[in-house]
Amino acid sequence: MTGKRRDKGQSHSTRPARIGPPKWVRYTPEEVETLAVELAKIGYTPSMIGIILRDQYGIPLVKSITGVKLTKILEKHGVALPIPEDLLKLMAKAVNLRRHLAEHPKDFTSKRGLIEVESKIHALMKYYKRIKKLPPDFIYKPERAKLLVSQYLGGALQTAQAQEQPAPQASSQTSTTQQPSSEATQ
Repeated sequence: MTGKRRDKGQSHSTRPARIGPPKWVRYTPEEVETLAVELAKIGYTPSMIGIILRDQYGIPLVKSITGVKLTKILEKHGVALPIPEDLLKLMAKAVNLRRHLAEHPKDFTSKRGLIEVESKIHALMKYYKRIKKLPPDFIYKPERAKLLVSQYLGGALQTAQAQEQPAPQASSQTSTTQQPSSEATQ
């Protein structure tokens, strides 16, 4: 039975079936591993590390080059997130919805959205506890989620914004260039 709902969202590209790394990649598995660990130490999440490696370094997939998934590499070096990234992103969404509802308490659509997001959080937590990626006593609390999100997702955003902004120029240079021009007009 194929309904309209199932047919939507099929326009993505499929990855080519490949056994080894592409021939045009210039990086060795050790170099890819060190790049990934350096980016994780800066504060990037695994998905952002994959995007940066793809766009800036021309590395299509970490697993095709190293033979190991990116999260396993980060776990080996001790820089992996303590909570899986998909759960952390859902918690960030819940934190933003709670902040929005504090300002707009009559927004019932957002209240329903919060209920749905927190339901997804609980379902994912149940799964991660079953496969032992989360400790069995891990409990979702909105205050704790706010701290976790600011600690693990907030740091990468601040680091990325700091790298993108140019360094401010010294104000003494602008004042010295303005003084001679004003004296020349007198």
